[in-house]
Formats: sequence, C-alpha cells, structure tokens
Amino acid sequence: MSGSGVLAARDHEVNVRLLLFSDLHLDTHFRWAGPALARARRLALRETLQRITALARAEQSDALLCAGDLYEHERFSPDTAHFLRDAFESVDMPVFLAPGNHDWYGPQSLYHQVEWTPNVHLFTEDRFVAHELADGLTLWGAAHRAPANTDGFVEHFRVDRGGVNLALFHGSETAAIGFQESGKLPHAPFTASEIEAAGIDHAFVGHFHTARDAERHTYPGNPDPLTFGESAGRGVVLFTVHDDGTVERERHDVSVSEVHDVTVRLEGVTHSGQVREQVIAAVAGLTGVARVTITGEVAPEVDLRPADLAALAPHLDALVPRLGPVHVAYDFDALAGEPTVRGQFVRNVREDTVLDEETRRRVLVTGLRALDGRASELAVR
Repeated sequence: MSGSGVLAARDHEVNVRLLLFSDLHLDTHFRWAGPALARARRLALRETLQRITALARAEQSDALLCAGDLYEHERFSPDTAHFLRDAFESVDMPVFLAPGNHDWYGPQSLYHQVEWTPNVHLFTEDRFVAHELADGLTLWGAAHRAPANTDGFVEHFRVDRGGVNLALFHGSETAAIGFQESGKLPHAPFTASEIEAAGIDHAFVGHFHTARDAERHTYPGNPDPLTFGESAGRGVVLFTVHDDGTVERERHDVSVSEVHDVTVRLEGVTHSGQVREQVIAAVAGLTGVARVTITGEVAPEVDLRPADLAALAPHLDALVPRLGPVHVAYDFDALAGEPTVRGQFVRNVREDTVLDEETRRRVLVTGLRALDGRASELAVR
C-alpha cells in the first residue's frame, strides 16, 4: 500500500478488504445529559474511533472508509482536528473520507483546516469523483458542501469504465426513510435501483443510524450510541470485495458505551417509595447509562417527580428518568358525592356538555391535583 492511497495489485485480481464506518458525530452536544456526562460521552466517541483504527490494523484492511458525519461542524474544536489527524495517520493505510451533512466540506470545515498526512484522501466535490484503488477497482466518492439541500449523487451518474466500481457517500435511500429514526431528512436521496443503473457494484453509505445490508449498498449505522432506543447491530463493516463486484460483509461491534431504554409500568402504586423500589429493581443489572420511562397508574396521593429518581442507581454512569403516560386513579363517582369544593368541581365538569370524554378526564385530573396541592409533573391521563 502506498502513501498516495493506491492499493497494491493482488495478482491482477480485485480482492481487497475495506473497513467502513460512518456517523460517529464527534463533539455531539448530548443535550439529554448533564455537562459532566456529556463530556464523558464525547470522550467515548473518540475512544470508539481508536477502536475502529485498531480493528483496521488488526484485520489488515487495505483501506479505511468513512461515509460522512465524522464530526459536528458547529461544535468541532482545534483539539478534535489534531485528534483526527493523528488517528488517521496511525493506521498506516489509505483513509477515504466523504463528508456528510453534519461535517460538510467548506472553507471553515475541519477538513479544510487540517494538514492531512498523505494516506488520507478527502472527497471534496458534490459529484462523484473517481479514485483508483487498484487495477480494475475504482472508488467513486462525493461530498456534501452545505448542511442541507444536497441533490442526489447517483440519479444522473453513470460509471465511465469497466472493472469493479464502488461508491462512498452520505445519503438517504428513499425507500428506507420510514424505517429509520425519527427526524431523518432526505439528504442526497437515492434509490436502490439507481445504484445498479449507474453501474455501481456496491455503495458504502452513511446518514441512516440504523444498520442496513441491501444487495448493492450498506449502511453501517452509528458505531457508538448517540441516544436512547438505538437497536443492536450497528458498528463497522469489514468488506471483502471480489473481482466480480460481489462483496462479503462482516459486522463488528466497536462501541464503548452502553445505553439502555427501560420502561417501568406501575400498577396500584400508593406512594412514591414504591415507584423508587420498582425503578431500582429495573436497572439493578445494568451498566452504562439508562433512561427509565415511568408509565401506568398511581393513586391520587402519589407525588411523583422524575428528579427524585435520578440518584437511585449510583452503579450507573447516569440514570435519566422521565414520565410517560401515567394515569391517576381518581374515583370520580365518589368525589362527585362529596359536599366539598372538590365535589362541586367534579360535578360542574361532568355536567359540561361541550367537553369530549378525553378532555373531560384531563380537566378533572388537572383540577383535582391542583386542588390537592399536587400539580406535579405527572402526564395527565
């Protein structure tokens, strides 16, 4: 392997090993975490990249590929720039970078400011540009040059040469958007059929954080958890590319962090201590960070506040509690018979013919909790 990034020919056949990752998002804000935890999570992302480079060396990859969103453009620091330069210099193999919508290429981008070592090749055009990896093997790469509104790279593209043609870019397969995490926008959209029509044997793609193995394209998924609710199977993918254009995929977990999503369903709870006991039991065997969602039914007397639960698991890096749908078990018939302000309030609301049933219940619960001095953070159901 040469420093220019051209791979050594292997007996005139294409049979190379490529390690792909994407969507690391260095310097992510982690708004759901406090300052100390957010900093620890950002350091974990750096450690994840070190695991990726170590794996590339251990597997004797011929090249390391990043399909975008390596870092956050709005938050990167000079320290991050130096870290990335050293990390990619250390792999002693060609590194190919295709900027995405979060790490888009421009005059102020980290990519433009770093004096990269000769083994790093950065795609900078918002169209496919060819890079010969080996005899008969071409890697086409493209870059986002703005944070939004990047047109598709594939639709009007056709390869202009024989051999095996691969593509590296950050984009959205339009048919899969509905299966991805919420909030994903169609940056640089493409369809699976366009990959084949363009003459691309396989595309290495970033943007979707949920891993996906399609016939002619692969999303590795984000290699370390960025938020809660992320399913397993994400990481990096080691490819063996054969001389007929087919690929073999081998997924590797390189994550540093553990992030869990736990639901605690309450039933017949009469005081907040019972809630605490159930939360402690639910996270007892976990490590890392856990988000606990409280749902179910509680008695009217229960004063339930998420902040009271955050310190219940000192063995975790953090416990992030939140309230889901929690029903307050009022006996409206009994309350309506009371000769009290509460009773009169319930009678008045129940006699209102304008309110639908759901709204009537919300008004009753909200008002009763206010009258009881318990206007807490409970979701009114």
